[in-house]
Amino acid sequence: MTGSELNNSMRCHGLVPWSLTISANKRKKLKRLDATGLPRGVSRLALYSCEREPPRDEPVASKRNLFSWRVADIVNLHGTSPWHLFVQVFWLAMLCLGGSVMAQSNYSLRSPDQRIEVRVRAADRLSYDVLLNGNLLLQNSTLSMNINQISIGAQPKVRGSKQRSENKEIVSPVPQKSVRIREHYNELRLELEGDYSVVFRVFNEGIAYRFETSLAVNEAKVHAEEARWNFAGDYNVYYPKEDSFFSHNEREFLNLPLKQISSTTLASLPAVVVANNGVKIAIAESDVEDYPGLWLQGANNNTLEAIFPPYPLKEELRKNSDRDLQVTEKADYIALTKGARTFPWRIIGIAEKDADLITNHLVYLLAKPSQVQDTSWIKPGKVAWDWYNANNIYGVDFKSGINTQTYKYYIDFASRYGIEYVILDEGWYKLGDLLSVAPEINIEELVAYGKKRNVGIILWMVWKTLDDQFEAAFNQAEKWGVKGLKIDFMQRDDQPVMNFYHKVCREAARRRMLVDFHGAIRPATMTRTWPNLVNVEGVRGLEQSKWSKFANPEHNVTLPFTRMLLGPLDYTPGAMVNSGQERNFVPVFERPMSMGTRVHQLAMYVIYEAPLQMLADSPSHYLREPEVMEFLKPVPAVWDETRVLAAQMGDYVVIARRRGQDWYIGAMTDWTSRTLDIDFSFLPSGRFQMLAYEDGPNAARMGHDYKAVRKDIDRTTKLTINLASGGGWAARIYPQTK
Repeated sequence: MTGSELNNSMRCHGLVPWSLTISANKRKKLKRLDATGLPRGVSRLALYSCEREPPRDEPVASKRNLFSWRVADIVNLHGTSPWHLFVQVFWLAMLCLGGSVMAQSNYSLRSPDQRIEVRVRAADRLSYDVLLNGNLLLQNSTLSMNINQISIGAQPKVRGSKQRSENKEIVSPVPQKSVRIREHYNELRLELEGDYSVVFRVFNEGIAYRFETSLAVNEAKVHAEEARWNFAGDYNVYYPKEDSFFSHNEREFLNLPLKQISSTTLASLPAVVVANNGVKIAIAESDVEDYPGLWLQGANNNTLEAIFPPYPLKEELRKNSDRDLQVTEKADYIALTKGARTFPWRIIGIAEKDADLITNHLVYLLAKPSQVQDTSWIKPGKVAWDWYNANNIYGVDFKSGINTQTYKYYIDFASRYGIEYVILDEGWYKLGDLLSVAPEINIEELVAYGKKRNVGIILWMVWKTLDDQFEAAFNQAEKWGVKGLKIDFMQRDDQPVMNFYHKVCREAARRRMLVDFHGAIRPATMTRTWPNLVNVEGVRGLEQSKWSKFANPEHNVTLPFTRMLLGPLDYTPGAMVNSGQERNFVPVFERPMSMGTRVHQLAMYVIYEAPLQMLADSPSHYLREPEVMEFLKPVPAVWDETRVLAAQMGDYVVIARRRGQDWYIGAMTDWTSRTLDIDFSFLPSGRFQMLAYEDGPNAARMGHDYKAVRKDIDRTTKLTINLASGGGWAARIYPQTK
């Protein structure tokens, strides 16, 4: 029999001339190997795999510590006697069988660019390693779930594996980093006995996995989910330490050694681990629905572990409170859900450079696609906001406060500068009843007044009151013609409250209303699913300056690498009273100032992603600053393209963003003054006009000191900028008119 005849015969039996994989242990058992490493008598036999040949662009799942051979050409056999043929086919069958058995327990999957690898094992339990350029980042990390008191992920038995690749471009209807996003990954799906699967995806930006179940039950209790990230060294982590599950998630990202974090040291998301050579590893999640949010804890070693808020059985409002609904009795499970479903993605973002954290799209890409079919009505924009500045306006002939005249003043200011919205924050309704409007306020009159001036009205409200009056409140808001709702004080992300977030976004979309959630971080991961969800707080933002020093420049230049990884952040920038150096700062609740410089605040409009972006200070301050408004009037709230020009986590950041033909640059530093170089080669060809705002020579002493500079530039321009302590730099760049 010739090699060609054997080739045809093997194909008839479903075997494909591709590759044969033999374990190291299997090789040791082959006693008589010739120089080619094969049993004598089959030394020039073409090798065959007992697997289906994959498409050329499909990733290959290989096994760890295995030897592989590929024979390019079919060659003739050494002998043609029946005995020789029997020996050759016998060895071939044994080797194929050995490779097939091994393939059921060890798998490897790489990113499209081959830099990132995940090695999955299904032995006594499901576990995996993560490597970057061949170097271990995580090792023997484990995953499992306890559903209806049955552990899935323990003693796993693989029934089959499938692989596929995806490479497509998606278009974001409300673009945060960029309007077009590349979705490119390789996927491994393991089907396991017990009616469940685990899916791994490897992107160029990191990896993600999740469980899927097809249990034949209508209702399933999830008693626990294990996710354990075992890091490969003594690393530090930027850790958003929390006191309890009841939290606004407005935290400082503490830089701590992993080994100092105990099982009682709770954190929200994301946690960003600093590995060797400056590599950053970000732990996050996406596509959370009918399930609680992921929290983290330590183990006094190089490990982070998942922990979840239990399912609430009883709740109680704190005494004399309309908003603090606290859990008083907890179940012994975390979710009561369907037996057949997909579970949230557990994300490991990987960045070789700090800048890569800022452009990481994984949370957005892994969220469920938009549930809003027609998104044409969704209008991002900027907002004149009242609460930070305590309705303090001046130069008017009426008493300012929570009244119709004051808000008409806000609307007039917004209309003058093309600002799309005005928010009526706390005080417009009698607390506890959204249908009882304060007598000094006329909502219908304000909506009509704003409509004539192209300014929409957004109403703030407490989440519990909305939940109690859900249908009636939405009906009233729709009747008034308001454009959106700002919903506050949830302070929870257990399963029922996570379902509340989806319920609100769904109902608001049905009535063509925007949503801005305050008082929680978790909705930030949901903006792909609900494009009408245009901003989320869950960040230690500017309002902290009313009572503390928490919103300081060092914190501000940490946020783009941490909190912003999850999604948009409602930091609420725009302070026009600025301390400069820390020693000049005093928290004043009703007449607040920011820490750092004026230009530090302007740069935030470019650096912080917020499709509903606040102008937090008094309209009266802005009206006295026409030169500042030359920047704040045109600066967009959404972006077509993002380029990170320079970045060092917790120290400084420089970002360029494009909208249409115009580019904007924002630069911020911590309390260290510094000099940075900007290369404008990212610009297209042609001449541009640049209006730049730079810290003045006395900005460290007088934070509002700045200088505006106009300059002609092109893509060959290089510029050195100087940032004061707590300072910044901001610019608008637009094509020159002929």
